[in-house]
Amino acid sequence: MKSVRLRILVLALLPLVVLMPLLLVLAMTRWNSDYDNVLIAKVDSDLRIAEQYLGQILAGTGAGLLAVSESTSFLEATQQGDASVTAYLENARSRLSLDFLYFLPQNDAVDASTRWPVIANAVSGNLETRIDILSAADLRALSPALEDQARLSLIATEAAVPTDRTVEDRGMVVHSAAPVAIEGNEGVLVGGILLNRNLQFIDTINALVYQSEEDGTPNRQGTATLFLEDVRVSTNVRLFEDVRALGTRVSAVVRQAVLDEGRTWLNRAFVVNDWYISGYLPITDSFGKRVGMLYVGFLESPFKAAKSAAYFAVLAAFAAVVALSAPLFLFLAKGIFSPLERMTQTMSKVEAGNLDARIGNVGSKDEIGQVATHLDELLDQVQERDRALRSWATELEERVDRRTAELHEANKKLEDTFQQLVMSEKLASIGEITAGVAHEINNPVAVIQGNVDVIRQSLGEQSKPVETELNLIDRQIVRIGGIVGKLLQFARPGEFGDFTESIDPTPLVNDSLVLVSHQYSKQDIDVTRDFQGTARVRIDPGEFQQVVINLLINAVQAMGNKGTLSISTFDEARSGESGFGLTVADTGPGIPEEHLNSVFDPFLTTKSAEGTGLGLSISQTIIQKAGGLISVRNRPEGGAEFTVWLPGEAA
Repeated sequence: MKSVRLRILVLALLPLVVLMPLLLVLAMTRWNSDYDNVLIAKVDSDLRIAEQYLGQILAGTGAGLLAVSESTSFLEATQQGDASVTAYLENARSRLSLDFLYFLPQNDAVDASTRWPVIANAVSGNLETRIDILSAADLRALSPALEDQARLSLIATEAAVPTDRTVEDRGMVVHSAAPVAIEGNEGVLVGGILLNRNLQFIDTINALVYQSEEDGTPNRQGTATLFLEDVRVSTNVRLFEDVRALGTRVSAVVRQAVLDEGRTWLNRAFVVNDWYISGYLPITDSFGKRVGMLYVGFLESPFKAAKSAAYFAVLAAFAAVVALSAPLFLFLAKGIFSPLERMTQTMSKVEAGNLDARIGNVGSKDEIGQVATHLDELLDQVQERDRALRSWATELEERVDRRTAELHEANKKLEDTFQQLVMSEKLASIGEITAGVAHEINNPVAVIQGNVDVIRQSLGEQSKPVETELNLIDRQIVRIGGIVGKLLQFARPGEFGDFTESIDPTPLVNDSLVLVSHQYSKQDIDVTRDFQGTARVRIDPGEFQQVVINLLINAVQAMGNKGTLSISTFDEARSGESGFGLTVADTGPGIPEEHLNSVFDPFLTTKSAEGTGLGLSISQTIIQKAGGLISVRNRPEGGAEFTVWLPGEAA
């Protein structure tokens, strides 16, 4: 009953619990994206306000300096001597809120123009105001107080670019130069404002961008900072309650984007000790080089908390709707529970073997009642067909018995055919080897032997100086004859019978290597031997040699044109019985994992359009007939390794 109720409830609530959450997720995702875009747009707007204020500072400084250079009072001071000029400029510096103001005569201005583009423009007769970076020595030359104001100890900052520097002693200044066209006193008037530790400048930006609290205190959720490269030289970001984060550094990610790539950063960023929605604007100096950044940002946490609260409110409303809907749907679906339960009980009885069970009248003429009626009719048909099937089963069993007998007979014929295929495979191996021997040995041997005889007859006694070489040729011809003899011994007709005898397998392994040498001699294949086996076994020598040759040829073909063929023999006891072991390993690609367990199956081959796929199957049959085992594995270092084990001859 619970199962039926659960299914009905799931069916009824499926649109509510699947489609509604999906729509909610899509809506909340879109709302979250739009919300984040609004925050990014706000910080972008804040950054433009800060940029405009910095531009006003530059424009105001230049305008004030130009007004001084063109004033009649400055003209009068220049006519009264250097002391009057110095006093006048000090008064003007204080009035214009500048940190330095000095006059360069024309010759000095020309010299200074090689260092500073703003002075070069002023020498050309144009007012120029830019951001420039002055060294500690430049600041000291202007005023020791400016050098002290600019000097900041660097504070280790997480995620910043690693540096060996401990102090930032350069100064970021608003650098302005105006031409002075007083006859007899031509030159350049230079002035500026040091922005390091210039808290009035940065607090003004913060006040413009972020409104103060109701009690007049600065808004701590919004922050502004001026960077010299990646070092905060003027900021209202706090390390602690009353300690500004001067000397801390920006993260490597922001530095890369803003200073190295010249992009404006508009995204969330970790600022000193919290996450802020941040905007970073690159600042360039009079040389066109990016030397710093202007930053504004506001705390992310209040907006994040607002988003979380919205998420929880939506989820709570959805949960309430589901909780109220479930009982209502159960009440409405109650009318169909009983017929469904009767159907379930009836089907359980039928599954238990009671084919007489029926649903009966469910008291409803709707779709469920029609289904119950049809189900009873189907059960009647099932019961009738069950009777017919039982009758057919008896007849089927009789037919199966007859087919089984036929299969046993066919299997016996298949075994006989398999034995014939064993012989065919061996003949194929002999044919392959014989063709190689005939091509590689017989014709060259005949030519070599004939020519050696001609040389001896032609030279007579004069052949003694090369007798050693001729004898060496004779020995090699004898060796070739031995190879051919071993081949013929392998191919003798007696091989087709079952003639087991006591043998030492190692010499046969070595002879097999000679027989297949033409397979690898023309390729870059090294052969390593490790013959330590001494046990004697009982097996037909020709069949054993057939197995070895098959394994050697497969290994050579698997390696292609290059590799190492490793053959080893050893004595090994298995299950308390002594025996002889042989391994043939190659450095080829190995056997695919899907073929590893079926590599000894008949007709399985991985050689396209080559081979019968019976070599390994026949080899397994030969070894098993001798009471042995043959196995294969892929070596960890690469390649396949076949292992043959034969029981030792009883003493």
